[in-house]
Order: sequence, then C-alpha cells, then structure tokens
Amino acid sequence: MYYSSLSSVSTKLVFSFVSLSTGTDMTKTLFKPWGSEEIWAHTETYVGKILKIQNGHRLSLQYHKVKEESVRVLKGTLTLVIGNETRTLKQGDTAHIPPTTIHRMEANHGDVHVLEVSTPELDDIVRLHDDYDRAGLL
Repeated sequence: MYYSSLSSVSTKLVFSFVSLSTGTDMTKTLFKPWGSEEIWAHTETYVGKILKIQNGHRLSLQYHKVKEESVRVLKGTLTLVIGNETRTLKQGDTAHIPPTTIHRMEANHGDVHVLEVSTPELDDIVRLHDDYDRAGLL
C-alpha cells in the first residue's frame, strides 16, 4: 500500500510517494536526452510516470511487445504519432497506446508534461528510429 502527499510550489506539482511498509520515498527521476522521466509509482501491476519533454525534442519512434500505456497531457501541446496517424493533444487530452502500436511523442510547440500509466514492463521497448542514436531492443 502507498499514500501520496501533494503540495503546490508556485504552480509546479511536487509528488512524493512513500511506501507504508518501509517509509521510503518511491519517486525516481531519470534524465533523458529529450528531458526527464519521473517514476512516481512502480508496482507489480502498473507504473506511473511524468514525462517532461523539452521543446523541439521527441522520444524514439518505438513500440512495445507487451507493455500497454495510457497518457494524459498535463501541460503544453503534445504531438503524438500513433500508428499511421499524427494527433495533437492539448492539456487534459488522453490517448491509449496498445501493445505493438508504433508511436512517438514530440514537443513541437513548447515544453510538454505527460502523465503516463502503463503495465510494468519498463524494459519492453523496440526503437525503430531515435534522434539520440539509441536503437534496437533494450
């Protein structure tokens, strides 16, 4: 079981998730070439992240063999390439990305913050194209 503590600091949301059994902070931030990824929940059945994509950057063109994702734009305008479509998602908009669906997130209109909830297979990523020379199956 987990509980959350939410505080607002000059319009920036700060999340701190603490394990009730151990009392330790579960939040983990990973810095990426396109911005950062904050993992705020990681259990056996789901993972919660906040992706912060810097203006002019984009994630890999990728798909997942098993992992399933749902995303919601928290801030900014996201360009989402999903299958053969390109969608523009604004604050509050959502999208579902089933396994094996080729997709890419792009920040073409300023910085973007995206809430992502997925199944827990964090290493299930097949990169088809990457602006930062990361490629292949991880």
